[in-house]
Amino acid sequence: MRASELEAGPACAGTGAKGGACAAPVTELARVKGQRSARTPNMAVAEAAAARSPGSRAEPVSSPRAEWPPWVLVLLAATVAGPGPGRATQLYRSGEDAVWVLDSGSVRGATANSSAAWVVQFYSSWCGHCIGYAPTWRALAEDVRDWAAAIRVAALDCAEEKNLEVCRTYDIHFYPTFRYFKAFTKEFTPGENFKGADRELQTVRRNMIDFLQNSLGGAWPPACPLLEPVPPHDVLSLCDSQGGPYVAVMFESNSSYVGREVMLDMVPYENMLVKRALDSDGALLKKLGVSSVPSCYLIRPNGTCSVINIAKPLRSFFSSYLKSLPGVRKKPLSQPELLSREEESVGTTVWREFDRSRLYTADLESTLHYLLRVELASHRSLEGEELRTLKDFVTLVAKLFPGRPTVTRLLELLQEWLASLPLDRIPYDAVLDLVNNRMRISGVFLTNQVQWVGCQGSRPELRGYPCGLWKLFHTLTVQARAYPEALSGTGFEGAPQAVLQTLRRYIRTFFGCRECGEHFEEMAKDSLEAVKTPEQAVLWLWKKHNIVNSRLAGQLSEDPRFPKAPWPTPDLCPACHEEVKGLDSWDEGQVLLFLQQYYSRANLLDTYSAEPRGLGQEGHGGHPSSLHPPDTLGPQPLLWENLPGRADSKARLEPASTVPFLGVGFSNLDMSLCVLLYVASSLFLMVMYFFFRMRSRRWTVKHYPPMV
Repeated sequence: MRASELEAGPACAGTGAKGGACAAPVTELARVKGQRSARTPNMAVAEAAAARSPGSRAEPVSSPRAEWPPWVLVLLAATVAGPGPGRATQLYRSGEDAVWVLDSGSVRGATANSSAAWVVQFYSSWCGHCIGYAPTWRALAEDVRDWAAAIRVAALDCAEEKNLEVCRTYDIHFYPTFRYFKAFTKEFTPGENFKGADRELQTVRRNMIDFLQNSLGGAWPPACPLLEPVPPHDVLSLCDSQGGPYVAVMFESNSSYVGREVMLDMVPYENMLVKRALDSDGALLKKLGVSSVPSCYLIRPNGTCSVINIAKPLRSFFSSYLKSLPGVRKKPLSQPELLSREEESVGTTVWREFDRSRLYTADLESTLHYLLRVELASHRSLEGEELRTLKDFVTLVAKLFPGRPTVTRLLELLQEWLASLPLDRIPYDAVLDLVNNRMRISGVFLTNQVQWVGCQGSRPELRGYPCGLWKLFHTLTVQARAYPEALSGTGFEGAPQAVLQTLRRYIRTFFGCRECGEHFEEMAKDSLEAVKTPEQAVLWLWKKHNIVNSRLAGQLSEDPRFPKAPWPTPDLCPACHEEVKGLDSWDEGQVLLFLQQYYSRANLLDTYSAEPRGLGQEGHGGHPSSLHPPDTLGPQPLLWENLPGRADSKARLEPASTVPFLGVGFSNLDMSLCVLLYVASSLFLMVMYFFFRMRSRRWTVKHYPPMV
C-alpha cells in the first residue's frame, strides 16, 4: 500500500472537485453489461466531463455505451457528476452526533488559535468507504466526548459544493483524509496527516493521545492534563496531602494507554486529579499494595489511601468509579451569575439519599400523579384518537403497574370506568374526579405531590418527570414480559409491539415536550417494527433510552450532578460490559437480566413514599390532610389544587366529615349519577303504575242491572 493511501484514503480518490469519482461504480456498470472496452473507466469519465465543458467539441466516439439501456446511463451520469447542490448525504448531523460538523465558513475559525486540539475527517458523502466508516467516527466522537476541552473530533464534507474550495486549500485528494491541528495555531496550516496502521476506533483514540503528547511548548491545550508519568517520589508525596481534591494515581505499564484515557475522561470533572505512574518501581508497588496493573490508587481528601477494587481493569470501569465518588461532579458549561439570597431560598430543595441500584415507588407514583393530574389535565376534553390512546395507556398501567395496592386499585377503577363508557367524548374533569377519589372509596389513594428520589435533580427544573416517565415505561415493558397473563383479554396479549406502540402513541399525543416526542417518533419509525419478542421490546426501549442520553449529553438540560452516560454503568452491572477492540461494548443477555431484576416488584423500595394516616382518615378527595414522608417535616403544598377548571381551594380543603348542603361539594360525576338514578327510578315507578293500573281493570267486578 502506498504511503499516501495509508495517510488519506484507500478507496475513493478525487481532485477535490465534485467531478472526482470512485472507479468502482463505473467498472461495475461495464461488468453488468458484459462489455469489454479498450478504454478504462476513468477515461470514459474524462470523456464525459470533456463533452460537457463549455467550448469543447463533441467528437463522435464509437462506444458500447450507446447500447446501454436508459437506466444504466442515468446511473453513470449520477456517478460521473457526483451529488449536486443539496443532494449530498449528511453522514453527520449537528446536534445529534457528538461529531463537530464543520463547513467552509467554520473550519478555519475552529482550528485557528483554538484552546483545544482538533482531529478533522475530510470526507465525501458519495464515497462508499466514508459511508462505511461513519459509524466508527460517530462512536469515536461519543467515546471521547469528555475530551473536548483537550481535543475535538470533527468532520467536513468535501462533496458539498460550498466546501470544494476549502478542500482544495487543505490539499485534500483522497477520502477520507484525517488531519490533526494543534492548539493555538496562529498561522495557516493544512494540518498533520494521521499516521497509523489502521483506523479502528481504539487505534485512532490512542493516536489522538500520542498527538497530544507530541504537542509540546505553547501549543499545549490548557485544559489538558500533563500525560507524562510522575516519578515514584512524587507518588509518595501525594499520599501525605490532605484537604485537597481526590487524587487518583493510575499505575500501568509503559505501553498501556488506560491511565491517559482515564485522565482525559476526567477533564470536565471537578474535585478530582488523576496522575499516571509506571510499574517500574516494584518496591513502591509492594509498599502501596498494588499487585497488578493497570490499577488505581486513590488518595481521599481526608488523607486515607487505598487501591480501589474494580470488577474489571478497564478504562470504563475506572472512569465510572471516579465519577461516582461523593463531591465529584461535572463542571458547569457556563458560570451562572450568583443568585440573591431570596432566589437561593426559593430554589432550595431537600436532598434525599438513595440507593442507585434500587427502584423507588415514590418516583413511579410521582410520575403517575404528574401524568394524570397535570399533563393530561391540560386537555379540557378527550375524544377520538386522544380518548382511545388514554384508554389503552390506562389499561396498560392498570394491568402492569407493580406498585402498592392503594394505587393499583385506583388504576383498576379508572380502567374499568373508561372501558365501560359508551361515550366518544368525555370531559377530563370526570377523570380527575375519579383520580382524586371524590366518591371516597376506601382503600384508594395516589399521592397528590411530586416526591422525586432516584429522579431528583440538583435543581428543581432538572430530571424529575422525564426521568420518572422513562422509569415507568421501562417498568411496563419488563412487567409485560414477566407477566404476560396480566394482559389477557386486553388486546395486548401475544403482541410484543403492543406495549411499545401504546407508549409511542402516548408520547406522540400527550407528552408536553413536542420536540422530544418528534425524536421518539423518528426512532420508533426506524426500528420498532423489528421487535418480535417481549425480550426485544425490553431491549429496544433500553437502547433508545441510551441514544437519547447520548444526544442530550452536554445540553443545558443535563444535570451536572447526573451527567448523561450509557446505562447501566459498570459499577451497577459489571457483567453487562465487555471490551471489544478497546471499545466498551454491551453483553445484551446480561443487560436483559439486569433490566428484569432492576424493574421488578422485588426491587421497589417504598421509602419516601407518601402514606395516608389511615384509609378511614383521608382528607377531601381521598387525600390525607397531611402527608409525611419519612424524612420531611410538615405537609407539602397540594400541586393539583392549582389545575385549571377546578373548584375553589376552600371547597377542596373541606374535611370529609363535612355534610354537603343541597348538593354543595358534589362533583360532576356525583351529580350525573344522581340524575341517572332519578330518571331510572321515575321510569320504574311509571312502569309499575301502568302495570298495576292495567291489572286493576281486570280485577274490577262488573255489575249489570236486573232484567225486567
